[in-house]
Amino acid sequence: MLTNTAQEIIYVIDFDSTFTKVEGLDELASIALKGHKNRERIVGEIKAITDKGMAGEIGFADSLKARVDLLPANRSHVTELIEFLMGKISDSLARNEAFLRENADSVYIVSSGFKDFIVPVAMSMGVLEENIYANTFIYDNDGNITGYDKTNLLSQDKGKVKLLQSLDFEGDIYAIGDGYTDYELRESGLANKFFAFTENVSRKKVTDVADEVVASFDEFLYINDLNRAQSYPKSKIKVLLLENVHPNGVKAFKSEGFQVELLKGALDEDELIEKIKGVSILGLRSKTNLTKRVLEHPNASRLMAVGAFCIGTNQINLDECERRGIAVFNAPYSNTRSVVEMAIGEMIILTRDIMTKSNKMHEGIWDKSAKNSYEIRGKKLGLVGYGSIGTQISVIAEALGMEVYFYDVVDKLALGNAKKCRTLEELLNIADFLSLHVDGRKSNANLIGEREFAQMKDNVIFVNLSRGHVVEIPALVNALKSGKVWGAAVDVFPYEPKSNDEAFVNELVGLPRVILTPHLGGSTEEAQANIGEFVPSKLLQFMNNGSTYGSVNFPELQLPPLEDAHRMLHIHQNVPGILAKINNVFAKYNVNIKGQYLKTTNEIGYVITDIDKQYADEIVEELKDIDNTIKFRMLY
Repeated sequence: MLTNTAQEIIYVIDFDSTFTKVEGLDELASIALKGHKNRERIVGEIKAITDKGMAGEIGFADSLKARVDLLPANRSHVTELIEFLMGKISDSLARNEAFLRENADSVYIVSSGFKDFIVPVAMSMGVLEENIYANTFIYDNDGNITGYDKTNLLSQDKGKVKLLQSLDFEGDIYAIGDGYTDYELRESGLANKFFAFTENVSRKKVTDVADEVVASFDEFLYINDLNRAQSYPKSKIKVLLLENVHPNGVKAFKSEGFQVELLKGALDEDELIEKIKGVSILGLRSKTNLTKRVLEHPNASRLMAVGAFCIGTNQINLDECERRGIAVFNAPYSNTRSVVEMAIGEMIILTRDIMTKSNKMHEGIWDKSAKNSYEIRGKKLGLVGYGSIGTQISVIAEALGMEVYFYDVVDKLALGNAKKCRTLEELLNIADFLSLHVDGRKSNANLIGEREFAQMKDNVIFVNLSRGHVVEIPALVNALKSGKVWGAAVDVFPYEPKSNDEAFVNELVGLPRVILTPHLGGSTEEAQANIGEFVPSKLLQFMNNGSTYGSVNFPELQLPPLEDAHRMLHIHQNVPGILAKINNVFAKYNVNIKGQYLKTTNEIGYVITDIDKQYADEIVEELKDIDNTIKFRMLY
């Protein structure tokens, strides 16, 4: 790829909160005052002075003097700080260490901090010692910091301006930093451009005057078409997470540098159309419907991947996503155990009639008797659906002494002593307990209605932790009132509130021996944590590597890591001749192919090609222009 040589530009980079994630002097105070009774107050005062100085609210010289006067530090604390800062280098700078080393002659650290801790940290990333400018501490014979060199230009007001004037650089100067003192280089006319760096901290007074606001060093390199670790900066990629997904999911994307927005509630079609504008990755749970209308709206044009932070995907139009080259991932097993435990627990509660006894106790009534209280041992459990949840329930129920029967439209191997029923009616006639564990496909709508309840044994216990539209609620209400169903546990409903602020309205409310729960079968801390890690891992593999293993709607490819190459990802309609056209483009420009992978579905094809790093820019445009191309992107 052709890029600027970067040798015509001088890069002046700030250190505190830019090169590293933190302010060195603030952290030195925190280290030095460890165990001090006034630590919190003193550190707070130093940080407040730092913020005012960086925002330009007070003169820098006064800010520096006030902070050092409050600092009871020793040389040993500086050594401890250096070790700490080695682990606090800004993520995007760390990713682009190669750029710093390749352009070491043009990279300068100019900081109002102190060389004592800046030099070893910056040099570890390839910055030349002679290109590091900062203040220096003064120590006494015991190594205590007693002050600093006030003759150093960087200790003075507009110190960075004075220093650059003295250096008299030739060529363009790009200043990169988070503070007002960095902007002063631009204001004075010394720097050609000022880039406000907001990866670690954002100050409005600084961003308002910047030529460019960059959320990462990747973004700075991208804007200036320089060699970089990321083909497209993740700080410019928007991730929208809905329905209060687990913090693990938010953390996973933020730690990789993505721009993340989290909403607590679900969104309807119109709301989603509004919020999806510019979004590349969408994460949702069961209450938000990603419909064809949303997907075909221009606001959704940047969408590349969707994560269902749950088991089911019936809330997502998978076919439309596939046609548009949008990969969808879910968490098919992450909350299985949570649902299983809840189903077993509710069966025991209902067969012991614990709810009735508990409600009486709350009314002050002591009703100690065995009436309507039974063991589950020896009873017949009927499972409608024998997938990952059904099979786990089967094993646990049998261990508790139950006889297990199941019905599934797909031929499944029975575990243990479970017995497969040939028809749903056969299962309904047998079961003392009936538990539903089917998916959300349309053919399962109203699977259990008046006819099916009539086929069940009298006094059956009924559990639905699968999908709301599987059961006709009026038919269940009638079965409960007639005594056909002794008790029921329902966790899912045809219509569910979009958030905790909306009232729940349903005909089952108020009926005796009915456990109602707000779709929380999989809502344990363990399950949500697992989902919060599993789904982002799949999405990140797709975004970072191109792998689609585990996708529910895409050709599945498990790709090797990308090494010393650029990766071209081409998604197209599955028509003959596309691969030949792709390879003709590479042949035309004499590009060496280091690896190539292809997989198709009936609708789309997915071609991944790893090529040498040196190639003509025209290749990208020609690949995008191939007929029947749906999406194209490049990784390196």
